[in-house]
Amino acid sequence: MIKGTDVFYLDTLPYLFNGRAVALGFFDGIHMGHLDIIRKTVKTAVLEGMTSTVQTFINFGKSEEGVLTTIEEKREILSSLGVDEMLVLDFNAVKNMSPELFCDEILNMKMSSRALFAGEDYRFGKDASGDKDALKAFADRIGADLTIFKDKLYGDEQRRISSTWLREALCDGKPELYSALCAGRPFSYSGMVVKGNQLGRKLGFPTANIEVPEDKIKVKRGVYASRVMLGSNKLYGVTNVGVKPTVDDASPVIAETFIFNFDDDIYGARIKVELMEFLRPECKFDSVDALKTAVEGDKENAKTILAKSGIIV
Repeated sequence: MIKGTDVFYLDTLPYLFNGRAVALGFFDGIHMGHLDIIRKTVKTAVLEGMTSTVQTFINFGKSEEGVLTTIEEKREILSSLGVDEMLVLDFNAVKNMSPELFCDEILNMKMSSRALFAGEDYRFGKDASGDKDALKAFADRIGADLTIFKDKLYGDEQRRISSTWLREALCDGKPELYSALCAGRPFSYSGMVVKGNQLGRKLGFPTANIEVPEDKIKVKRGVYASRVMLGSNKLYGVTNVGVKPTVDDASPVIAETFIFNFDDDIYGARIKVELMEFLRPECKFDSVDALKTAVEGDKENAKTILAKSGIIV
C-alpha cells in the first residue's frame, strides 16, 4: 500500500534533524518536466536519508482562472510518486519577501533544506527577482546541494513543456495533448454525484453529474469521451462539460456523464471523470428530440475512439 503524502502549511511544518530534499515550484498540472524534478527529489531523499518535500502554493497569481490540479489532486499524484511531504505556502504571505529572506527564513530555518531541486526558469522572492543564480549562492552558503533541471521539450517543434501549454491544450479542446504532456495522466474533475433534473434518465441515458470546483480550470465546453473512476472500478462513457443550454442553462458548470453499461444509483458517491478526447462543442438544440439524437451519436463516436485506444466498451 502506498503511503500517503503528508500535507503541511508553514505553521504546521515539523522541524526535522535529518533535513529535507526539496522540490521548488508551483507544480500546477504536474507535467513531465515536473515529474523529472520530483522523482529526482524522492530518489535523493531515499539515498541520503532525508525527507522528500514538494513545495507548492495557494493564492498563486497564475491560478486566477482556476488551477489545473487542486491541492488534494496534487497530494494524490505525489503519493503515487512516493513523496513524503507537500508544503503549501500562501503566496500572499511570501510574495513580498526578498530572495535572501525567503531562502534564509523558509528554505533554511523552516524547512531545513539540505538538497534543492528546481527548473531553470524557477523564480522566487519579491517581483520574482530571485533566480537560479541566487539559489546557487544560497545553497553554497549553507552547504546544501542544488540541482537545476533544463526545460523539458516535446513535439516536432520541441516546445518547452509548461503549465501554460497545458492550459492552452484544455482551452483548445485537446485533452489528449494534456495527457501526453503529463506522461499519460488525463485531466480530470472529481466530486460527489449530485441529482440533476433527471431528464437524461427519462430519455434513456441516465447521467452522473458533478459540479466543477470553483477553483479548478474550466475546459472548453463540450462533449468528451471519458473514463470514470468509481472506487477501484474503471468505467467509460461520454461527458458533457458545460451548462446544459438546451434544458436549463445550469450554473455552475457541470460535468455530466453517461456511463456505458451502467445504471447503478451512485448519488452521493465520489467519482473522478477523466477527459480523454473532445467530440464536439456544447450547443443548444431546437428540441429535446434533437438533443437525444446528438447524444446517441456522441455515444457511438466515443465508443469508436475508445476502441481505437484498445478499450472495448
